[in-house]
Amino acid sequence: MAGKFTVKSLDHLVLTVRSIPKTVAWYTTYLGMRHEVFTSPVNQAVQRHALIFGSQKINLHQSGKEFEPKAQDVQPGSADLCFLTDENVEKVLQAFQEARVEAVERTGAVGKIRSVYVRDPDGNLIDVELCMMVNTTQDILMSAIIDIAISSHQSPCSSTY
Repeated sequence: MAGKFTVKSLDHLVLTVRSIPKTVAWYTTYLGMRHEVFTSPVNQAVQRHALIFGSQKINLHQSGKEFEPKAQDVQPGSADLCFLTDENVEKVLQAFQEARVEAVERTGAVGKIRSVYVRDPDGNLIDVELCMMVNTTQDILMSAIIDIAISSHQSPCSSTY
């Protein structure tokens, strides 16, 4: 086995989708992402699609026309993604409700809502979550929970607490 190394960050992830136009419309409309069209470095005649937010990028592959190399078992609707927001989560929920995007029922949540689960056009589970800054006593408590989650290798912004 090769020596150990540490990754620095995530460059991009890929979603395999049934319809690139529907996916682009959903993510730009509801999550405020930006659509980018770029040419394939392998074949300049091929246009590719990505969704950009912050410094992150989601490349889109059309189901049945995926680019190589690709994941072993690609299929639309198999992703579970969590996006962080600075918005009040109740405001996020209200925006989805006003747009008639049905929230996914949560299980195990106790107390004030900190994330909203919905499904994109392919059925991928999308979690929009508020990751709180430490400003109040409640935030200090949340910070301690986050520290515990990190030390136990759980997502510091999971909705299991």
